[in-house]
Amino acid sequence: MFYIGCHLSAAKGFAAMGQEALSIGANVFQFFTRNPRGSKAKAIDPQDAANLRELAQKNQFGPLLAHAPYTLNACSADPKTREFALLTMQDDLARMNDFLPGNLYNFHPGSHVGQGIETGIRQITALLNHILTPHQTTTVLLETMAGKGSEVGSRFEELRQILDGVKCADKMGVCLDTCHVSDAGYDIVNDLDGVLNRFDKIIGLNRLKAIHLNDSLNPLGAHKDRHAKIGQGTLGTEALARVINHPALKHLPFYLETPNDIPGYAAEIALLRGLYQADK
Repeated sequence: MFYIGCHLSAAKGFAAMGQEALSIGANVFQFFTRNPRGSKAKAIDPQDAANLRELAQKNQFGPLLAHAPYTLNACSADPKTREFALLTMQDDLARMNDFLPGNLYNFHPGSHVGQGIETGIRQITALLNHILTPHQTTTVLLETMAGKGSEVGSRFEELRQILDGVKCADKMGVCLDTCHVSDAGYDIVNDLDGVLNRFDKIIGLNRLKAIHLNDSLNPLGAHKDRHAKIGQGTLGTEALARVINHPALKHLPFYLETPNDIPGYAAEIALLRGLYQADK
């Protein structure tokens, strides 16, 4: 089955997101756990969450992807900022386990802000070892980053180092962002097989749990992270069609984060469904 969806606003509630996803042809979706630029999370209505779980099961949805807020920095030089990231992620995972068990939670590893990449990796690993538990049902994903500023996670080797240091490694995975990996210098347009072989050798394709499907406004290796609509960037529709149809990827859930409104997402989902080649 082809699992394709987009980022939806959680403001109207869980069940409303599920209905909106169905209305645009999606069978997965991503949402922020709280205001992406803020800290407080809305109280969850247990019945609303139950309604979404029922809708998702009835309509054969793939995994739902909760996204941590952008304000988190697990490897900040400021201990208070690191503590804020820890407490926020701990709360997010508790809420996911209580109300949407068995799904995915994605976060940006963070920026070491001059401390050095090795220090950043140690701090991220320490945070994960503090919040992950053997009994949680949520899989936590490290997102591949573009390498802007002092971001950690633009190189596959950095993600591998984090994963190697996590005690509950079976609760972890990776979300590959097509815009970010291209901006980081991985040529998925001309050498998708080579990039995936490198990912497999360094991290392992078994760790890849989700794809952020985005075009990029920037050339290969720009390290800038500016998403574009499908077919309106430097990656192009043909290259992204190869991504969704690659034998190592096509079973994964794909989440659009393109700069779009709901009608625009509906059009992109329809386009991608038309390009997807189902297994015979």
